[in-house]
Amino acid sequence: MSIYDFSATLLDGSEVTLDQWRDKMLLIVNTASKCGFTPQYQGLEALYRELGPRGLVVLGFPCNQFGHQEPGDEAEIANFCSLTYDVSFPMFAKVDVNGDNAHPLFQWLKAQKPGLLGTEAIKWNFTKFLVDRTGEVVDRAAPTTKPEDMRAKIEKFL
Repeated sequence: MSIYDFSATLLDGSEVTLDQWRDKMLLIVNTASKCGFTPQYQGLEALYRELGPRGLVVLGFPCNQFGHQEPGDEAEIANFCSLTYDVSFPMFAKVDVNGDNAHPLFQWLKAQKPGLLGTEAIKWNFTKFLVDRTGEVVDRAAPTTKPEDMRAKIEKFL
């Protein structure tokens, strides 16, 4: 199983496979619109615009599992991301990242790159997984890690 075997639903309802981003660096993030870390959308978008031409793709996965901080439906999320942060990177339909209903992609990401002390559970919104061009998960960053603080590591793999 590799990251390219997974598919997910975009905010517009269309199903895509991650295979379309083969040979790209992926920064996969569980997001929320009403979180203290929500301003990280700005840093994620900056990375996407600046490093996208070199092969970075940011993928946002809204999640309502932490403090119910993503209460809106897909249309509301799309509107918020567009109007508030001018997000242009791919955004997906809401998913669970923990528990029995966790999206298979996040089950796989957590198994590939456990968190502190080997725990797999995602602790909060804006946990970030960095996937290199070969599909290997090379980093897992905490919600407190700002996107701009990941730039040097991303550039090392680009």
